[in-house]
Amino acid sequence: MVHIKNISKSFNGQPVLKEIDMKINLGEFVSILGPSGCGKTTLLKIIAGLEEQDEGSIFINEGCVDQVAAKNRGAVIVFQDYGLFPHMTVKQNIEFGLLAKKVPKKEREQKSASMLKIMQIPDKGNHYPGELSGGQKQRVALARACVLEPNVLLLDESFSSLDTALKEDMREFTSNLHRKLGITTVLVTHDKEEAFMLSNRVAVFLEGRLQQFDTPSNIYHRPNTIAVADFIGEANYIKGLVSHGVFSCLLGEFPAGEIADGKACLMLRYDQLKVVESGGISTLVLDKKYKGKTTTYTVQCQERPDLVLKVNTSNDDIEMGDIIQLQARKGTGVVFKT
Repeated sequence: MVHIKNISKSFNGQPVLKEIDMKINLGEFVSILGPSGCGKTTLLKIIAGLEEQDEGSIFINEGCVDQVAAKNRGAVIVFQDYGLFPHMTVKQNIEFGLLAKKVPKKEREQKSASMLKIMQIPDKGNHYPGELSGGQKQRVALARACVLEPNVLLLDESFSSLDTALKEDMREFTSNLHRKLGITTVLVTHDKEEAFMLSNRVAVFLEGRLQQFDTPSNIYHRPNTIAVADFIGEANYIKGLVSHGVFSCLLGEFPAGEIADGKACLMLRYDQLKVVESGGISTLVLDKKYKGKTTTYTVQCQERPDLVLKVNTSNDDIEMGDIIQLQARKGTGVVFKT
């Protein structure tokens, strides 16, 4: 388990992390998701012991590790650039940490051979990093970290340098590896799809603050602030009024929870609107963007010309200039106070 307790950090007087408090469960895969400069990598380095926080504490398996050296924390970090030693073979790279811990040669060789097999590169032990593909280098970097049997595996933008097809392969491989080894894993990424696909829970960081720590589904469908909704993207905002716990707008009525009466807005993802034959709001199609599985349409409400919406649908027969009717999918939408 990892408890990040009220961590704050500044550089040259500029706050980078502000009172971060989050608990990561044993064996969980968590992604720290946010834009560049929001403090994601800094937090990873603090967990690993490579950076010292200004305030707060890090606990691993209920023990405070603030005064524990990085090499003894049981938290191993894999950086974006792999960090492999070019003059060492793959086998030597994997065994490097074991050698530093003075693990006997026979045991080192057994562990590295086992890890090569797990990483599905059993024949690459005598190769050098320069002879490997990007995906193979990534697997060697993971092997070097996992062979130490860490309490926590920390991944810093580990797939961002790979091409699209290889990135998808490595995401799938890493997901399967996590299920097999069960190591508590924390991934730093700015890629929303990556975070949602790999993680049990996602921590959204914006401007150095933890905005929401929740399941991927809740962060997508039920963001707790407009800032989180905006960062995740693909959202329509429709103005309306709240009265006695009910939000009313052009699309109908929606539960408003505990939001006070008055002006508010409804957030609907593009895929939370649907095209219907009748009973919806009438809209004029202004633009069409074909994306393969779905097509995104930009439409203008005929009743309220100032309202422009976007909808994702698998129906790509609709053309610009068509009139279509839209309706919110049942049970969707989040109301925010404005």
